[in-house]
This record gives sequence, C-alpha cells and structure tokens, in this order.
Amino acid sequence: MSLAGIDLAILAIYAIFIFGLAQWVSRSKAGEQKTSTDYFMASKSLPWWAIGASLIAANISAEQIIGMSGSGYVIGLGIASYEWMAALTLLIVGKFFLPIFLRNEIVTMPQFLQQRYGPTIRNVMAVFWLLLYVFVNVTSILWLGAIAVHTVTGFNQDYAIVAIGVFALAYQLWGGLKAVALTDIVQVALLVCGGLIIGFIALSTIGGAGGAGGAVAGFHTLITQFPDKFDMILSKDNPHYQELPGIAVLLGGLWVMNISYWGFNQYIIQRALAAKSLPEAQKGIAFAAYLKLLMPVIVVLPGMAALILAPNLSAPDQAYPTMMNLLPVGLKGLVFAALIAAIIASLASKVNSISTIFTLDLYAKIRKDTPEHQLVTVGRIAAVAAVIIGILTARPLLGGFDQAFQFIQEFTGFFTPGIVVIFMLGLFWKRASEAGALTAAIGSVVLSAIFWWLQETGQFIFPFMNRVGVVFVVSLVAAVIVSLLVPAKPDAMKIKLDKISYKTSLGFNLAAVGVIAFLILVYTIWW
Repeated sequence: MSLAGIDLAILAIYAIFIFGLAQWVSRSKAGEQKTSTDYFMASKSLPWWAIGASLIAANISAEQIIGMSGSGYVIGLGIASYEWMAALTLLIVGKFFLPIFLRNEIVTMPQFLQQRYGPTIRNVMAVFWLLLYVFVNVTSILWLGAIAVHTVTGFNQDYAIVAIGVFALAYQLWGGLKAVALTDIVQVALLVCGGLIIGFIALSTIGGAGGAGGAVAGFHTLITQFPDKFDMILSKDNPHYQELPGIAVLLGGLWVMNISYWGFNQYIIQRALAAKSLPEAQKGIAFAAYLKLLMPVIVVLPGMAALILAPNLSAPDQAYPTMMNLLPVGLKGLVFAALIAAIIASLASKVNSISTIFTLDLYAKIRKDTPEHQLVTVGRIAAVAAVIIGILTARPLLGGFDQAFQFIQEFTGFFTPGIVVIFMLGLFWKRASEAGALTAAIGSVVLSAIFWWLQETGQFIFPFMNRVGVVFVVSLVAAVIVSLLVPAKPDAMKIKLDKISYKTSLGFNLAAVGVIAFLILVYTIWW
C-alpha cells in the first residue's frame, strides 16, 4: 500500500505535535535543574489517567498490533485471552503488589530485590534486565516496527530502524518519564481511535452497508461463516492447541507470564511507582484494565475480518496492513500515525527504564556521592547508548528469524517462572532467602532449557504455556526447600510489611467486579 500526500501530512503533524508536547509537559521552572526523581520517576506526581494510558502505551507496539492481528487471522478470538486475562492481572497487581512497593518507596525492581534479599541478586538481576531490555526488547521493537513501516509504506527497513530509534530517543531524552507518561494519553487515544476505525470499516464492508447496522451485520456474518474462530478454549484436536493449550489459558502458565509482565517488569510497573499516591496508582491500574478489555477489538478483530475480505493472504502478518487498505485517504494516515504512535511510545518506555536501572541500580551504587544533576546526565547517556546499540544490532540479532516475535517469547519464557517465584516469595513469605531466590532463578533457566531441547529434538511435545506453568511450580518448590535449608541472615529483610492495607476504594472494587463480569460473559458465550 502507499500513502497519499494528505496521509503523509497527517503523519508529519502528529510527529511535530507529540515531540513539542513532550518537551512542554516536562519543562523545568526557570533556574531549576532536574533531579533523579524528576527525570526517572516524573517527580512522583503522575495522575491516574497518565498512569493508565502509559501502561497501555508501553505494552502495545507493532509486534502486538501486527502479530496479534495475524494470530486473529489464523487462530481466531482465542488469542484475545492474552489481553483479557491481563486486565484481571492488572487488578491483582494494583490490590496486592502496589501497596508493598509504594509503602517501601520502591523505584526499581532490582532495588526491591536488594531490600528484600541482598545486593547479590540485585546486581545479577539488574544486569540481566539491562541485557534483556537492550538486546531483546529494544531490538525487537526497532526490527518489528521497521517491518511494519516497510510493509505499509515500502520505506527502506534499515532507514526505518534509524528513524524510529532517533525519534523515540529525542522526544523523551530531555524530559524522561514525565515526557513519556504525560504524552501517552495522546498516543493511546490515537491508537484506540485508529483501531476502532479500521475495525468498524472492515466489519461495515463485510456487512455491505455503512453505519452501525453494517458493522453489526458484518460481525454476524463473521460468526456465521467462521464459528470455529470464536472458540476461546481450544480442544486438543485444534491445530493451534500448542499456542493456546485449552484450559491452561485460564488456570496455567498464562498467569505466570502475565504476573511477571504486569507486576515485576520495570518498564511497565515504573508508571505506577511514579504515582502521586497509592489510590491514584490504583485508579490508573483500573483504567488500564478497561483499556485491555478493549484491545482485542483493536488488534484482533481486524485480522478476523481479513478471513472474509482477504482470504488468501500469503502471510498472516499481512492481515492488518491489508485491512488498512480499506481506509480512505486521510483516515489511512491517521491509522498509520496510530501504528507509529504505538511503536514510538513502547520504545521510549523501554529506553527510559534502561536508563533508570543503569543509573540508579548500578552507577549510583558505584559512585555513591554523585550529584543529582549528574545522575540525570548519566541517565541520558545510557538512553543514547541503548538506542545506538539497538539500531546496530537489530538486524544481526533478529534478521535471520522468520518468526522473531515467537523467538522473543520463547527466550523470555526461560526466565519468567523464576522471576515470578522470586518476587512472590519476597512479597508474601518472610522466610524466603537469597539462596532460595537464586535457586529459583537458575533452576528456571536450566529446566526451561531442558524442556526446550526435548521439544526441539522431537522427544517431548509440550505446549509453551504449559512448560511455563510446570517450571514455575518446580522452581517454587525448590526455592522454598532451599530457603528452609539455607535461611536468610537476620538483617537481610529490609522490606517494611507493617502499616500495609490491602483495602481498596469502592470505585476500584466496582471496576474489578466489572472486569470479572465481562470475562465471565465472553468466556461463557464463546467457550
């Protein structure tokens, strides 16, 4: 597809506007210098709407939009479980995790690990997360984002990598987290509007009429012609059971992946940690949960519509760009700007978290008397370095993989079970020790690698999601046993668990009831 002049103009206006807005919202008062709290934690003053929008903006990028739309084309509505179950996970994070984090003034996840276990595991995990974020997350957003841009516009992929990296870096470099979070409401609004527009037009085209009636008729046609694509819980004879292994979607490894991602992932949880208060953070979490309920309409439904409108695609990932071709001039530019917004917002979030971990968890611990303004400078240098490394290594690392996103999921799945064990025991079991935590971390990688090898050699077929669940249980048991055998030192526990209330507001509770009711409804209808 190609973009008309007006589409390119809309994209240019978006880029100028979002860059200017980021600089304006993060400006300093005359004569003031940014402190590390200002730069890395947005002065701990984020309002609920910024927290909720920024959580989603950090989460949704090109790989989710293009990839999940492609999965909707191949698998169907079942892939929406990743989004809908995440909504419930967010509420759990808001109710049970955030009170402990905010009571202890946690800024980074490695900081929590040091206060809970000791410096060794903090240093190990800080280095691990830096390597993961730079060489897996940043490179994947650059690579897959550039593929999306190339697919839609034909723009040279290598140039697209550089353009995405430079713009994402530039717009958040001066303002830090505040520049990212306070502009993400615009990014998410654009993403939601763009997704709803493309879904509405696709369904109206299927229905053969304009307006809401045409969209409803199109949705009914889709259900009638492809009823199997609306199965949320896949049976074992389904060809896609390996990707979504039946009831395990509700009761198994998906919970481990979601809790790790939404509860203990620095570039996600950092927004909530920067809230002006716990109630404000919880309102932001509830807002994000409802946005997650909406996401399948935006990223899955267009792919499902392509089953009728483009039944002979050569690759599933062409579904979303193909549906964009239905859009008239002008709207196409708006939806493409929404796609770019998702890429830029997600990349900026990861770069900001890289600079936060590097500066506060490594540099500031080595140079303990570093002035505040110098910490900010170090953070900016770290952000520049992360983007440069990502640009230089994106193609060498991911260019040889036909399914880069699947490779990323597989790789991170090696570590996810151990990370969840470490944090869950650290939050809710006082006897957990550093030796037990390290056992869980190492055991998770080793056991995952064994399962992966057995799968690759054809000796044992085990769905990825089930593997994550089994490795979590084994790592948890191992961590508990080792913690009992090698208890923590008396002075190791520095996390305050007193004066913590898990009581939430009426609004939060009503929001939780709404999410649960919605999940019961959709899984009952399309079980």
